[in-house]
Amino acid sequence: MSLIAGSYERFIWGFKLKSQKHPVSFSLNPLFSFPSHLSPIKCAAVSGSAAVTGGSDDTIKIYDLSTSSEIGSLYYSSTITSLCFYTPTSSSSPFSFPRNLIAAADDGAVIIYDADPFVRLKTVKGVHKKGVNDLSVHSSGKLALTVGRDECLAMVNLVRGRRSFYCRLGKEASIVRFSESGEKFFMVLDDKITVHESEDARLIFELENKKKILCAASGADGILFTGGEDRNITAWDTTSGKVAYSIEDAHSTRIKGMVVLSKTDGEANEGDPYLVVSASTDGVIRIWDVRMSNKERSHPLTEAKTKSRLTCLAGSSCKSIRRPQVGNTKEVEEES
Repeated sequence: MSLIAGSYERFIWGFKLKSQKHPVSFSLNPLFSFPSHLSPIKCAAVSGSAAVTGGSDDTIKIYDLSTSSEIGSLYYSSTITSLCFYTPTSSSSPFSFPRNLIAAADDGAVIIYDADPFVRLKTVKGVHKKGVNDLSVHSSGKLALTVGRDECLAMVNLVRGRRSFYCRLGKEASIVRFSESGEKFFMVLDDKITVHESEDARLIFELENKKKILCAASGADGILFTGGEDRNITAWDTTSGKVAYSIEDAHSTRIKGMVVLSKTDGEANEGDPYLVVSASTDGVIRIWDVRMSNKERSHPLTEAKTKSRLTCLAGSSCKSIRRPQVGNTKEVEEES
């Protein structure tokens, strides 16, 4: 299980989560840390041994976690605000490699890359009139949802490389996430979460948190994990529209990043606990077994202190059989 975290101080932090069965114990082993960008890191994504970070220096950095090294850069003309891998899954194999990398930018564009090697395929301009806040790729890999500073929701057809849907929300959304099954999607608008059917965008529930939500991650069985200004990790049951459980005061400061590592991922097995990873602006990364959330006071399984103001977190349990390659970043436009 690999994790990377980005910071306001331009540093990238890489960790390997090690587990031992007898006795059961966990440790976060440092892989690397160095100033990879020229300005604050805004977002990150991981799939297998491939990892990427995006910053306000108009650059996407690419890393090979198997060798703990930076292997290349992708350049764009605007701040990179969100990154997401599309990785085909196979129930018969724990190995996977990302097929595409989808990036969103502060100029309102969405950029589609081939991930083997990393080559730009298409720039979809004008997806939003203002900057894109977040994006999420459907499990089919055929479409992505984006939300932007223009207070709108958009859908991008990743096969044709064009915007296929655009609607006004009336309020700016900061986060959008598909559920693991792809049947629902969630949007975060300050302290509120809206739950929608993916097929027709019909509103199912509106959930309200006590304070502003800053990060979210989809889990199994319709659970959505959120963290933010309240310093809690909250698990929302999007089937019933209620809070399933909560880890109070998970950090001493606001939570900026969250990753779900379930027993269905990659190298995990039936004996592994259900793991959630959180990162806060105090520089601490913590691993939680959410089965312990019903106790009066939950304690992290392990933690790592980076002494940086963390801005984002990404992770994966999937193995990779190939090393990520960087190709020519010249854009290859698809035919209409």
